[in-house]
Amino acid sequence: MATPLVKPAPDWTALEPLIRVRRDEVDEVQSLLLEHADLSATTLTERLELSWTLACATLGDRHLWQDLGLPSREALSALIAHAFPSLAARNTQNMKWKKFFYRQLCEREEILICKSPTCGDCSDHGLCFGPELATAAPLTTA
Repeated sequence: MATPLVKPAPDWTALEPLIRVRRDEVDEVQSLLLEHADLSATTLTERLELSWTLACATLGDRHLWQDLGLPSREALSALIAHAFPSLAARNTQNMKWKKFFYRQLCEREEILICKSPTCGDCSDHGLCFGPELATAAPLTTA
């Protein structure tokens, strides 16, 4: 039986101004997601809506699962694994999803912005990996 597709609900009012200004980023993240979509797991409409929603929500200030209104990171990971399994499979170190998406875009363009050649040696390791507490700051538009 197929996993039901959760309809995430970001705060569009807060994100809309950011989407207009950073539309190129949204388009790039959406493209990345669509490249890894499982065509048998979702309909074309679901793929387009879900990839757009995820891409827009990456502009939020909180953890991606929070900006999407999902109950946990695990719920987000299950959603990504269902709809975009080959991308989920690439996140072998369980990097936080927003950071992972942007790292994938940087690697695609051969842009190396990380402080260290390996994640385990990086001073920012805790920012990219580890627990995602539900006490993150609220979404702001500033």
